[in-house]
Amino acid sequence: MPNFRPETLRQIGREFFEAAGCRPADAAVVVDHLVESNLFGHDSHGAIRFYDYGRGIREGRYQTQATPVIERQTDGTAVVDGQGALGPIGATYAAELAIDKARRHGIAAVALRNTSHIGRVGAYPLMAARQGFVGQVMANAGRLGFEIAPFGGIDGRLSSNPVAFAAPRRDADPVMMDMTTSVAAVGKIWVAENRGQQLPEGWIIDAEGCPTTDPKAFTAEPRGAMLPLGGVAAHKGFGLSVMVELLGGALGGQGCAAGEREVVSNGVLMTVYRIDQFTDASNYYDQVESLIGHVKSSRLAPGFDQILFPGEVEFAHARRKMSDGIDLEATTWQKICEEAQRFGLDLSHWE
Repeated sequence: MPNFRPETLRQIGREFFEAAGCRPADAAVVVDHLVESNLFGHDSHGAIRFYDYGRGIREGRYQTQATPVIERQTDGTAVVDGQGALGPIGATYAAELAIDKARRHGIAAVALRNTSHIGRVGAYPLMAARQGFVGQVMANAGRLGFEIAPFGGIDGRLSSNPVAFAAPRRDADPVMMDMTTSVAAVGKIWVAENRGQQLPEGWIIDAEGCPTTDPKAFTAEPRGAMLPLGGVAAHKGFGLSVMVELLGGALGGQGCAAGEREVVSNGVLMTVYRIDQFTDASNYYDQVESLIGHVKSSRLAPGFDQILFPGEVEFAHARRKMSDGIDLEATTWQKICEEAQRFGLDLSHWE
């Protein structure tokens, strides 16, 4: 299993996307996003996407020279058309726009469409939290809708439809929640398949609706489906997924799940809040720290040595990976190299 220093993996990624036709600045945005996903432990949204995005460029689904544009806006709202740009480019543009509007007007909501797969949704509210704002994001998969079974059904009819939230702390890493409304991100099935691993029980069902741990039951035809978040209370994950479809897909104009098999674009809604327009900023930070202290004061359940607040696992993982390096599955690295060769780029010198 190859292991790369984060900066090395960034350099590989920049070479890859520039060879694919991206402008250097755009390649850097995409690669920084993907490598940070690996650092945070979200390998399903990390460098494994190099070859996936590269294939999308070759097939004409992603436009390497596109620049997002604002279609309509008010002081506190906007609709951004990504013009087919790679998702992290469109989503970063939309997040920066939302932060700027919230800074000037107190609150902002920005919808984004026509920008392909935006990657790890938690990256965008984190951009806001790092600048002292509260941010939240939700994203559907446009008209895709064939991967996640609805509560009470066995056929894939929805996508993983993630929601994310981040809020600043006074002298610590932000609080950060990044979750799918399905049991897990679909990309985690690809990671397990590339590693030759079985899935945890309760993640997927096969094409006949029977529980299975074999990732091929999901990735091969006839396709099975992933289950909505919640186990015995999966109606809650299903309900959240529908909310994301309507706010991310219908409201922003990208469209809702319809069973298409190729991601054209996520439908995204970003909301950013300026704290001092709602309460005294010092009081806000006091309340955050009080809440965290209160929650962590609970007695520990058997098998636990601490209570972790949302985001603590990811930030600790990132600090560890900065020194230990990022592991890529041999299959993932092989696919990256093969896709790079299609753009005339030889990555063998990095091995």
